[in-house]
Amino acid sequence: MTNALFDYANDGRVAGSYLQPLLEAAAARGVTPQALEQAAGLAPGALAPLPESLQAGDYVRLLELAAALADDPHFGLHVGERVKLGTYSVYGLILLSCRDFGHAFEQTIRYEQLAHDLGRSSLQVADGLARYTWHSRFPNATRHLADSVFAGIRVFGNWLAGAPLPPAKLELMHDGGGAGLGGEYLRVFGDLPQFGAPANRASFDAQLLAWPVPNADVGMYPVLQQHAENLLKQRAQADAGIAAQVRAAIVRGLSQGQVRLASVAEELELSPRTLQRKLSDAGVNFQQVLDQTRFALARDYLRQPGLSLVDIAFLLGYQEQSAFNHAFREWAGVNPGAWRVTLR
Repeated sequence: MTNALFDYANDGRVAGSYLQPLLEAAAARGVTPQALEQAAGLAPGALAPLPESLQAGDYVRLLELAAALADDPHFGLHVGERVKLGTYSVYGLILLSCRDFGHAFEQTIRYEQLAHDLGRSSLQVADGLARYTWHSRFPNATRHLADSVFAGIRVFGNWLAGAPLPPAKLELMHDGGGAGLGGEYLRVFGDLPQFGAPANRASFDAQLLAWPVPNADVGMYPVLQQHAENLLKQRAQADAGIAAQVRAAIVRGLSQGQVRLASVAEELELSPRTLQRKLSDAGVNFQQVLDQTRFALARDYLRQPGLSLVDIAFLLGYQEQSAFNHAFREWAGVNPGAWRVTLR
């Protein structure tokens, strides 16, 4: 099944602490939280005082709007430069308790979701070279998102090491913003990135993974890890809770016609916006749950030889069989008729 692209409405969360550097960078350039709220169409007071969390799509919008309001072509870099220990919440404290940088990368991959749902990290090591890749969940965002992430990693890494780290070979998927903007990248990263790359990636000598974290409180790691695991478990339970309710409502509603977010929210006695927020907190959106439910039902129905493709399309809430065929091909890579043949 193909993963639905994250949109700017239902896309996970960003912790309030992760939002703080953005607000500080904007304020330093004369852009107030109130101006950002108005530009982004957020409710007054949504950003001040600092919220506990924010939808990830709203964060990306704020990053782009603040860059425009501040007239700062390097706003993302300047946000990343303001990253502190508290920016990453519990995950940041875990990094401070790691014995070395290899351990810190492992914890990043495991716990970065406690700070944000903007993307996910991976690390590959081969032939003496380590390659850290950040997979953005917002591929259509401006360059400020990737810039802020990698600048933050650079600044926090230097702080964790207690000294400037050797420059990594940095590759960024965006175009760098055009001619004349390279100097600020050179200042922040110590080397000019390769722009227009196929991935957002930093490559460096794998020996760096063995570098110790000088001021690490390794004795705190078991306590902090247990706390972080509990937070992940709570998040998973929230996902299972609301997602399961939505799936059940979708199953009940599909045979009666096309299922809509508003109708499911009404059945669950929630406003559509509240349902969107609850699903977003759980790291999913309504369309993803709808697609997953339809795909599961479709496979069950296709195992029943007495049901035609027209019947199945109707049971899944499609007005036309062609719409069902197209959706199933997106999910399974083949059309439903061909999938049914493989069962035989």
